Formats: sequence, structure tokens, C-alpha cells
Amino acid sequence: MAGTQSLFDAVLELADDHLVLGHRVSEWCGHAPMLEEDLAMPNMALDLIGTARTLYDHAGKLEGRGRDENALAYLRGEREYRNLLLCERPNGDFAHTMLRQLYFAAFMEPYWRAAVDSSDTVIAGVAGKAVKEMAYHIRHAGEWVIRLGDGTEESARRMADAVSALHIYTGELFFEQGAAEGQAALPSRAAVRPSWEAVIGEVFSQAGLSAPEVSYPQTGGRRGVHGEALGHMLAEMQSVHRAHPGAVW
Repeated sequence: MAGTQSLFDAVLELADDHLVLGHRVSEWCGHAPMLEEDLAMPNMALDLIGTARTLYDHAGKLEGRGRDENALAYLRGEREYRNLLLCERPNGDFAHTMLRQLYFAAFMEPYWRAAVDSSDTVIAGVAGKAVKEMAYHIRHAGEWVIRLGDGTEESARRMADAVSALHIYTGELFFEQGAAEGQAALPSRAAVRPSWEAVIGEVFSQAGLSAPEVSYPQTGGRRGVHGEALGHMLAEMQSVHRAHPGAVW
């Protein structure tokens, strides 16, 4: 039972990461700086939310308490969410959004690549699809980080500001998720760090950016300790489901 509980916790954390970030990215729909991005951003949001749906469904079955994907996504309070603080950060300007996406995708691509060999068939299936999506997210976000960082004086300043604001949240990416980590079901998060650092280092080199030293990373998301912004986001995201309980498409 302890193994099942730890796997449930780890899968729920992954689902929360993808749903919260997917919703954040979706907020750009109709507000992106150009038409191409008005198409690309919702598509990336759908990638993330699609992954979240499968993970929530799997988590509900692991838990065995009758909670389906809707209950886990829409009927939990702010303190019950276990997403990374990075994922819930407000969009800010386009530089912040692209950097946040790069940080997350640069972690998830090698993580999913390792999870393809998971002993859990659902996780392996999710990984096989998600690893391709994350590779695209790295390419798309990375190109923007380079374009802005190596662009005009204004764009370079904004991208440097994004690094200063967001890099302190990246340490939480590598915190282990419990007993399920490092076993056959899920890969070790710490083992992904060299791959993440290689991607970020290459993009930052081309963008003319420097990663700051972070002595005290911002953490707490895995314990349900979140910033004020998540509560506002969840209130909006959950409003329809809570207003019409039991409704289905």
C-alpha cells in the first residue's frame, strides 16, 4: 500500500504541474503578440492539459477512492495542489512566459524520455507521447529566448529580468517525489539535472544570458504552500465545474 500511495502522490504532482502550467499558457489565447503565437500557445497548452488528464485519471485509479480526473482537477482546494511554484507563476510579459516554458520543458523532455521504460504501462504510454511534445516546446521556447535575449536593448533587458525573476524557482524541479522515485515506475528527478543544465546552458549562451547563483531556491509547491496567484487562477479555472456539479460534456 505504501508503494501505491507514493506512486499516487508522484503522479498527482506531475498532473498538477501540467494542468496549472497548461492553464497559464492558455491565458495567452487571443493575447499573443502575433497570429502565429496565437495558434502556437493554445496548442502547447493543449499538450500540457492532455497529459494532465491522463495522469489524473491514472492517479484516481491508483488512489481507489472513486475520484476521477474532474474531481482531482476541479474539486480540490489551493493547499491540496502539489504543483511546482514555477508552473503557477503569472505569465508576465512574453519573455517571462517563454523562459518559464523553456525551464519546464527542458526538464520534462529527458524525464519523459527516461519514463518510456517505466514498469507502469500508463506512465510509459504518456511518456512516449509527451517526450515528442516537450521536444517541440524546447525548440519553440528556446528560439524565443534566444531571439529576445540577443535582440534589441529592450528585449534583452526583459529577458534578463525574466531570468532574475524565475531562476530561483528552478531548484524545485529536481526535488524527489518520494519512494516511487528511482524505482521502475518513475525516473529520478535528480538524475535529469545534467540534461536540463546542458539545454539551458546552450540556449543561454546563444541568448547572451547568464544563470544567477541561487543559494536559497524558492520551494513549497510540493507541500501545498503556494503564492496568492494560484488561488486566483484556480477560482477562475474551477468556477464552471463547481457551479454545475456533475455536469458532463
